[in-house]
Amino acid sequence: MATDEKAKNVLGTDLRNCGLDPLTGFYRDGCCNTGPEDHGTHTVCAQVTAEFLAFSKARGNDLSAPVPAFNFPGLKPGDRWCLCAARWKEAHEAGVAPPVFLGATHEATLEVVDFETLKPFGLDLN
Repeated sequence: MATDEKAKNVLGTDLRNCGLDPLTGFYRDGCCNTGPEDHGTHTVCAQVTAEFLAFSKARGNDLSAPVPAFNFPGLKPGDRWCLCAARWKEAHEAGVAPPVFLGATHEATLEVVDFETLKPFGLDLN
């Protein structure tokens, strides 16, 4: 994380873990933390779907393909992953947005997607 301060989620509470298997997050810390280096704003904790993976691949980012050089196993439907807020918004506009874990979605997401748009896609982390 970029600062010593505890990050907040879109609910205004402490940011929770998104996923450890596969290890997600811009900083590969399991959380959708962000900072100045994260130009893609990888802040939306989503449970990826086949529809979303196909959409992302069609947009030039094949998240299902392994990239061993970056220790990336490739995603499969049901995996949790910190998505770029703009890509999630784009998927929403195309009707293929994946569900979101609001407690693990960084508050910086709200600079790109409003809470009322995210809320219907919200899942419980348990």
